[in-house]
Amino acid sequence: MTQRTGGRILVDQLVAQGCDRLFTVPGESFLAVLDALHDTPAIEVVTCRQEGGAAFMACADGTLTGRPGICFVTRGPGATNASIGVHVAMQDSIPMILFIGDVDRSMRDREGFQEVDFTAMFGPLAKWATRIDDAARIPEYLARAWTVATSGRPGPVVIALPEDMLLDRVDAADRPCRQWVEQPTDAAHLAPLVDMLNAAERPVAIIGGAGWAARASRSFSTFADAAGIPVVAAFRRQDAVANDAPWYAGNLGYGPNPKLAARVRDADLLLVVGARLGEATTDGYTLVTPDHPGQRLVHVHPDPNELGRVFDTDLSLCADVANFCEALATTASEFRPRTTGAEAHADYLAWSTPAPRDVVLDLGPCVAAMRDRLPADTIICNGAGNYSGWWHRYWRYAGPGTQLAPTAGAMGYGLPAAIAASLRHPGRSVVALAGDGCFLMNGQELATAVQANASLLVIVVDNGAYGTIRMHQEREFPTRAVATQLRNPDFAALARAYGCWAETVERTEDFAPALARAAEASGVRLLHLKTDVETITNGTTLTAIRSR
Repeated sequence: MTQRTGGRILVDQLVAQGCDRLFTVPGESFLAVLDALHDTPAIEVVTCRQEGGAAFMACADGTLTGRPGICFVTRGPGATNASIGVHVAMQDSIPMILFIGDVDRSMRDREGFQEVDFTAMFGPLAKWATRIDDAARIPEYLARAWTVATSGRPGPVVIALPEDMLLDRVDAADRPCRQWVEQPTDAAHLAPLVDMLNAAERPVAIIGGAGWAARASRSFSTFADAAGIPVVAAFRRQDAVANDAPWYAGNLGYGPNPKLAARVRDADLLLVVGARLGEATTDGYTLVTPDHPGQRLVHVHPDPNELGRVFDTDLSLCADVANFCEALATTASEFRPRTTGAEAHADYLAWSTPAPRDVVLDLGPCVAAMRDRLPADTIICNGAGNYSGWWHRYWRYAGPGTQLAPTAGAMGYGLPAAIAASLRHPGRSVVALAGDGCFLMNGQELATAVQANASLLVIVVDNGAYGTIRMHQEREFPTRAVATQLRNPDFAALARAYGCWAETVERTEDFAPALARAAEASGVRLLHLKTDVETITNGTTLTAIRSR
C-alpha cells in the first residue's frame, strides 16, 4: 500500500461509499480534506455561507437520495451552527454525516481554541457521535458511519476529525461500499393484520416517515386501491403518496381539516406505517393518545426502539417500510373493499380548494395559481412558520421527493433545501418558501445558489412579524404582543443585489402574472409577497383569535 494522509484516505472512502456531492463552510481544521478534494473530481464541493445552511442542504440531499447527505464544518462555532441540521436529520429520520474538523490530539481537554467535546455535545442529537484518532482506521469508521446513517431508522452521524490526525501519513486498506440485504417481510406474517383490517368498521392508515420512498409508495398504493380505506399523511409527509389518489384523505399536523381529524379520532383501527406518531401528527398526543381507548393500533416501523416506546400497540411489526409495503400489496385481494377512502378524498378536495377571502393579498389563490402554472412534480421546500400552512393545505404533492419540510419545525430550512434539490434535480421545478423571519435565518445562501448556478424560485411571505409566535401571543395574552414585530428590508432589492431576478407582489391579482414572468426567467428568482399580519393563518385572523 502507498501511504496517504488522513485527509486523502477520508476523501477516498467518501468516493468508495458513493458520495458525489458535499456541502461545506471551509475551516483551517480540515485543510487536509480540502486539499484532497482538490484532486477529486468525483465529488462536487458546494461552498456555503453559514454552517446551518450547509447542514440543511446535506439534510435535504439525504432525503432526496436515500444516501447520507455530507457536510464538513470546522470546530467550535462551525459545529454549533451546524447542530440545527443534525437535530432536523434526527427528528426527520434522514441519513446524514456531519464531519467536524477538531483540535489537535495533543491539545485535547485543555479548552484549546474553539474546542468542544463533540461526542458529548452531539450524543443526544445523533444516532452516533464519534471521533477518529487513528488515520489508519478511517475506512473502518466511514463504512460503519454509512451503515448507521442508512440502516433501520435513518439518521445523522457526527464524526470529529482531529486536525493533526488528518495530516498523518499511514497505510490503510480501503473498504468498498457493501450492499446489505434487507430482511424481507413474509406475507404469511401479515395474517393478523389482514384479519384486523377486515374486522374493523372504520380503519384509517397514517403513513410517511422513516424509510418511506418511491418503492413503499407504489406498493402501498396497490394495497390502498384494493382496500379503499382513508390514507392520511403524517405531519409534513404529504408526498408519501400522490395526493390525487382516490383514497388520499389529507394530512395531519397543525390546523388539519376538522373532518379529517374527526375521522382519525373515530377510527376503530389505525394502521401506522413508517410514521413515529409525533407531537405534531397527533396534535400533542390528543388526536391519537398513547393508550388510544376504543382504537386498535398497528405500528410498522424499521426501528424496534420506536415500537411501543410511546404508544400501546396491538400489533407491532419491525420491518423495512418498502419491504413491508411490497408484502402488503401481495395480500391486496384479501381485503374487503370500502368506500370510506373515496369519501375522505372528497373531503380533502373540498378542503384543499381555496375559497376567496376579503384581503388585499390572499395566499390561497396564489397557491392555486402555482398549481395551474408549475409542473405537478415541483419540489416544494419550506421551513417553519404559519405561511407554510397555505401550501400544506392547498398544494397537491405528486408523490415521494416533492416535499422538503422539517418535521422538527426549524426555521431557515426552505432556501438551503431548495438549493440542494436544484443541484440534485437540475431539470425539475424547485420552489423555496419562507416567511420574512424564516428567510432571514439563511437568506445569505442566495449567494450560494447563484454561485452554484442553481435554478429555483424563492417566495418570501412578508407580514412584518414572527407570525406563529404572534398568533400564540394573541391567544394566550391578547393585545400584548412583544418581540414579534419585524422591520424588514426590501427583499426584492436584496435578491437583486445577490444577482437574482426579483419582483414585489402586493395584490392577489398581480401574483399570477408575476409568477409567469418568474417562470420564464432563469437562475434564482424571488417573489416578495407583502401580506397583512391580520390574516394570520389560512383559516383565521388575529381579531378572531383575540375575540375567543
